[in-house]
Amino acid sequence: MTLTAPEFTTGTTGLQDRIDALADRAALTDLIDRYLLSLDARRFDDAWARGLFTPDVRITSPVGTEEGIDGLAASQAATMAKFERTQHIGTNYVMDIAGDRATVRWNALMTHVHLASTRAVRGSNPGDHFTVGGTFAGEVVRTAGGWRFRRLDIRAVWTHGEGPLVLTPEAEETLRSLRSL
Repeated sequence: MTLTAPEFTTGTTGLQDRIDALADRAALTDLIDRYLLSLDARRFDDAWARGLFTPDVRITSPVGTEEGIDGLAASQAATMAKFERTQHIGTNYVMDIAGDRATVRWNALMTHVHLASTRAVRGSNPGDHFTVGGTFAGEVVRTAGGWRFRRLDIRAVWTHGEGPLVLTPEAEETLRSLRSL
């Protein structure tokens, strides 16, 4: 087997260095997957936030910007409460690791099943949903507790279906701009 990822072609010669690079990639992949799965599990509390983010995290998304870990769990819970259930799938992880810092990027398919109350207002059927194709990009740092997101930028590339009934101004603008494409 030939390894062709950048960390294996730029002069890394020791077996331990290669093992460490693979371990970092596995840990970053695990962080991303745990984050995406946590959105669907909907158990947001301070332990959730501390297990994924640094205290000074900055998250920019179509629904707004969050700065700092305080209140992040409550904000995420409020966002996800607009849907009956969700499924977030990540793919095409790209990582650039430099010591205790890394940049990460991945694509995501995010499906949001509408609440019964939303379906009732719209006269739609059970299972009616809003799908978003998007990208995530961020900065990750190694802490005493493992890798954590310091910055996360979430962008919608396309949508299908109607969003939730109540939108933030940022979400309204995102949907408006995507409809004009």
